[in-house]
Amino acid sequence: MAKIVIAAQIDLDPEQRAEALASAKPHIEAALAQDGCIAYDWSACGQNPGRVNVFEEWESEEALANHFANSAYAGMRDHIGTFGLIGAASKKYRVNAEGPVYNAEGQATEAFD
Repeated sequence: MAKIVIAAQIDLDPEQRAEALASAKPHIEAALAQDGCIAYDWSACGQNPGRVNVFEEWESEEALANHFANSAYAGMRDHIGTFGLIGAASKKYRVNAEGPVYNAEGQATEAFD
Protein backbone atom coordinates (compact mmCIF):
# COMPACT_ATOMS: atom_id res chain seq x y z
CA MET A 1 0.00 0.00 0.00
CA ALA A 2 1.53 3.30 -1.10
CA LYS A 3 1.08 6.65 0.59
CA ILE A 4 -0.51 9.50 -1.35
CA VAL A 5 0.81 13.07 -1.17
CA ILE A 6 -1.13 16.06 -2.45
CA ALA A 7 0.59 19.36 -3.22
CA ALA A 8 -1.52 22.32 -4.28
CA GLN A 9 -1.42 26.08 -4.68
CA ILE A 10 -4.65 28.02 -4.34
CA ASP A 11 -4.73 31.67 -5.29
CA LEU A 12 -7.22 33.88 -3.46
CA ASP A 13 -7.93 37.56 -3.22
CA PRO A 14 -4.90 38.71 -1.15
CA GLU A 15 -7.19 40.86 1.01
CA GLN A 16 -9.12 37.75 2.04
CA ARG A 17 -6.39 35.12 2.44
CA ALA A 18 -5.77 35.61 6.18
CA GLU A 19 -9.48 35.34 6.98
CA ALA A 20 -9.85 32.31 4.70
CA LEU A 21 -7.11 30.44 6.54
CA ALA A 22 -8.16 31.51 10.04
CA SER A 23 -11.78 30.50 9.49
CA ALA A 24 -10.78 27.19 7.85
CA LYS A 25 -9.57 25.73 11.15
CA PRO A 26 -12.67 23.53 11.72
CA HIS A 27 -12.34 22.01 8.24
CA ILE A 28 -8.63 21.38 8.72
CA GLU A 29 -9.21 19.78 12.14
CA ALA A 30 -11.94 17.57 10.66
CA ALA A 31 -9.59 16.32 7.94
CA LEU A 32 -6.78 15.70 10.44
CA ALA A 33 -9.17 13.56 12.51
CA GLN A 34 -9.98 11.25 9.59
CA ASP A 35 -8.62 7.72 9.51
CA GLY A 36 -5.57 7.54 7.27
CA CYS A 37 -4.68 11.24 7.42
CA ILE A 38 -0.99 11.67 8.21
CA ALA A 39 -0.68 15.39 7.45
CA TYR A 40 -3.05 18.11 6.29
CA ASP A 41 -1.71 21.66 6.15
CA TRP A 42 -3.03 24.80 4.51
CA SER A 43 -0.67 27.74 4.96
CA ALA A 44 0.10 31.20 3.60
CA CYS A 45 2.79 31.37 0.94
CA GLY A 46 5.60 33.71 1.95
CA GLN A 47 6.25 34.78 -1.65
CA ASN A 48 2.74 35.43 -2.99
CA PRO A 49 0.28 37.47 -0.87
CA GLY A 50 -2.78 35.64 -2.21
CA ARG A 51 -1.46 32.10 -2.39
CA VAL A 52 -2.27 29.24 -0.05
CA ASN A 53 0.04 26.22 -0.13
CA VAL A 54 -1.57 22.88 0.59
CA PHE A 55 0.24 19.74 1.72
CA GLU A 56 -1.64 16.53 2.44
CA GLU A 57 -0.31 13.06 3.22
CA TRP A 58 -2.62 10.03 3.27
CA GLU A 59 -1.87 6.44 4.23
CA SER A 60 -3.43 5.03 1.05
CA GLU A 61 -5.64 5.66 -1.96
CA GLU A 62 -8.52 4.25 0.10
CA ALA A 63 -7.93 6.84 2.83
CA LEU A 64 -7.89 9.61 0.23
CA ALA A 65 -11.07 8.27 -1.39
CA ASN A 66 -12.76 8.31 2.02
CA HIS A 67 -11.62 11.90 2.52
CA PHE A 68 -13.07 12.95 -0.84
CA ALA A 69 -16.40 11.36 0.17
CA ASN A 70 -16.36 13.05 3.60
CA SER A 71 -17.92 16.35 4.67
CA ALA A 72 -14.44 17.60 5.71
CA TYR A 73 -13.43 17.71 2.04
CA ALA A 74 -16.68 19.26 0.81
CA GLY A 75 -16.67 21.76 3.66
CA MET A 76 -13.15 22.98 2.89
CA ARG A 77 -13.81 23.09 -0.85
CA ASP A 78 -16.93 25.17 -0.37
CA HIS A 79 -15.31 27.35 2.31
CA ILE A 80 -12.23 28.30 0.33
CA GLY A 81 -14.34 29.13 -2.73
CA THR A 82 -15.98 32.04 -0.90
CA PHE A 83 -12.74 34.03 -0.52
CA GLY A 84 -12.15 35.43 -3.99
CA LEU A 85 -10.81 32.27 -5.63
CA ILE A 86 -8.59 33.28 -8.55
CA GLY A 87 -7.13 29.92 -9.49
CA ALA A 88 -5.82 26.61 -8.25
CA ALA A 89 -3.39 23.91 -9.26
CA SER A 90 -3.15 20.58 -7.50
CA LYS A 91 -1.42 17.27 -8.03
CA LYS A 92 -1.38 13.95 -6.22
CA TYR A 93 1.61 11.65 -5.98
CA ARG A 94 1.80 7.95 -5.15
CA VAL A 95 4.89 7.44 -2.99
CA ASN A 96 6.97 4.43 -4.00
CA ALA A 97 10.06 5.30 -1.94
CA GLU A 98 10.66 7.28 1.22
CA GLY A 99 13.75 8.16 3.19
CA PRO A 100 15.44 10.85 5.23
CA VAL A 101 16.94 13.88 3.51
CA TYR A 102 20.08 13.68 5.68
CA ASN A 103 22.24 10.57 5.89
CA ALA A 104 24.04 9.24 8.99
CA GLU A 105 26.87 11.74 8.42
CA GLY A 106 24.45 14.70 8.38
CA GLN A 107 24.77 15.32 4.64
CA ALA A 108 21.76 16.00 2.43
CA THR A 109 21.47 13.24 -0.14
CA GLU A 110 19.19 12.37 -3.03
CA ALA A 111 19.65 8.63 -2.41
CA PHE A 112 16.87 6.51 -0.92
CA ASP A 113 19.05 3.70 0.40
